[in-house]
Amino acid sequence: MEYTVKALARLAGISPRTLRYYDEIGLLRPARVNAAGHRLYGREEVDKLQQILFYRELGLNLDRIARIVNDPAFDVLQALRKHLHDLLAKKRHLEKIIATVEKTIRAQEGGLEMSDEEKFAAFKDKLLAENEAKYGREIREKYGEEAVERSNRQFRNMSQEDYERFKNLEQEVKNTLAEAVKTGDPAGPSAQKAAALHKEWLTCAWGHYSPEAHAGIVQMYVDDPRFAAYYDAIRPGAAAFLRDAVLVFTGRKQ
Repeated sequence: MEYTVKALARLAGISPRTLRYYDEIGLLRPARVNAAGHRLYGREEVDKLQQILFYRELGLNLDRIARIVNDPAFDVLQALRKHLHDLLAKKRHLEKIIATVEKTIRAQEGGLEMSDEEKFAAFKDKLLAENEAKYGREIREKYGEEAVERSNRQFRNMSQEDYERFKNLEQEVKNTLAEAVKTGDPAGPSAQKAAALHKEWLTCAWGHYSPEAHAGIVQMYVDDPRFAAYYDAIRPGAAAFLRDAVLVFTGRKQ
C-alpha cells in the first residue's frame, strides 16, 4: 500500500509540513514521486517514520536521528528493543514522579513527614534516565558497566546540599569556560580554573577522580558530536578547548 503525504501524515498524527521537511533534510525520502508530482510512501518508509517518531519521543534531535536511521548497519529489531528499554525507564521515572507528588500532597496535608532528600530523588533519577537514553551505550562501552553503575549510585545518594553544589558547579564550569575560550590559551589561568572546576564537577558525579578518566572523557566530548554540540553551544570550539585545558591540567600536554 502507498500513502500520499496527506494520508501518511494523518496516519502518523503529524503535519504534512513535517513530512515535507523530513524529505527536504534527507531524513525520510518518499519511495517515489508520481507523474503528478505527488510524494508516495511505501511500507519501508512507514516503518522508518515509526522509528523516527520513537526517537523523537525519546528526545533525540533530528541530526542524531538521521545518523541512526540512515546508517546502513541500522538494525530495526535491535532499535525496537532499545526503544522498549528506554521507554520502560521513562515509565519508571514517571511513576516515581507521581509517587513523589502524592507523597508531597500527604506531607502538606500533615499526614506524614517527608525528608528533603525524598523531595528531590525523582528529579535526580530523571537526569540519570536522560543521560542513559542519550549517552548510555557510549559511556558503558568506554568505562564499563561497573563504573557507570557506581557513578549512578553516587549520584542517587547525593544529599540535597551536594546535589545543589553539583548543579551550581555545572553552571560555573560553563561560565568559566565561556570566558576562558576567549583567551585562546588552554594553559592560561582562566582555562586552568575551568579544568579544575570540571574536575570538581566530575568528582561530585563519580565519587572519585582519576586524571586518566578525566583526560579520556574530555576527548570523548570532542569525538562525540552530541557532547561537542553541548559544549560548543557555550562558545564555538569550547569542547576542543576544554579538552586541551584538561590535558594541561592533568599533565598530559606540556
